[in-house]
Amino acid sequence: MPDTFKHNSKRVRQTTQSPSAFSPAPLTIKSEPLTAGLYLVATPIGNLRDITIRALDILASADHILAEDTRQSRKLLQAYDIDASLTAYHDHNAAKRVPKLVDTIKDGASIALISDAGTPLVSDPGYKLARAAIDADLDVFAIPGASAVLTGLVTSGLASDAFYFGGFLPPKSGARRTSIAELKNMRATMIFFESAGRLHATLTDLFSELGEREIVIARELTKKYEEIKRGYLSSLIDELKDTKLRGEIVLMVGSSTDAEKWDEATIDQALKDLIGDLGVKRASEEVANLSGHAKRDIYKRALQIKDV
Repeated sequence: MPDTFKHNSKRVRQTTQSPSAFSPAPLTIKSEPLTAGLYLVATPIGNLRDITIRALDILASADHILAEDTRQSRKLLQAYDIDASLTAYHDHNAAKRVPKLVDTIKDGASIALISDAGTPLVSDPGYKLARAAIDADLDVFAIPGASAVLTGLVTSGLASDAFYFGGFLPPKSGARRTSIAELKNMRATMIFFESAGRLHATLTDLFSELGEREIVIARELTKKYEEIKRGYLSSLIDELKDTKLRGEIVLMVGSSTDAEKWDEATIDQALKDLIGDLGVKRASEEVANLSGHAKRDIYKRALQIKDV
């Protein structure tokens, strides 16, 4: 196993901040008329102090604020003493609400869209409204801020010069494995969101389709019990077999670059060297783990070599 990536490392950050650390610092929020349009406002992914001053200005000034979960978003507004019109916008009512919201903007209103946490439109229904506003030739403004995708990436220690964000993988194993298989030659760090309940199954499917890869599990980012687990798929699958993590999880998977170092000739030679001592199945597993190639591909090649 390569030692360039600390094997199965784990660190839990138990923030010792007092409750007041999550209260707003003294500042002046500007409430002033906004240009008509849709404002995509990033909100904290955990720590309430990760809000930007500009975001607070927009939320205090907008004619209407749309949120996935108004109960969750109201906590943010109350923390900064913002009294604003807040209504629900989510997957279940998007189709009905979008045409009316577009008409409202056409009539001169400013609408701020926020998600439960992080940057709107990233794995949430905000895309439909933004697309409709753009198609109607209305102004759409991005108010940047926190993002679980980028926070996870820069914390991971994996290559950040190129990355792919895949949102949530399919919940059922068959569809999930098909989606993963399509990414096995991806020359970039892969980032996914995952639920705690499906984490172990997803790691198992990643290993089955991609072979051994560097993996980072980021849990509860920016929150009190933020936890980062770094290691390899095989080791973390074993560690988490009887352990269920809680909270919101971001997965980062290493790219196929290392796997590409094992060309066809290298794989064939490794299989020839191992099949005699280990047999086809174990030799295939060993080469798959070392090379990063999918087990089923290596096994298929091993059967061909055995029959030669």
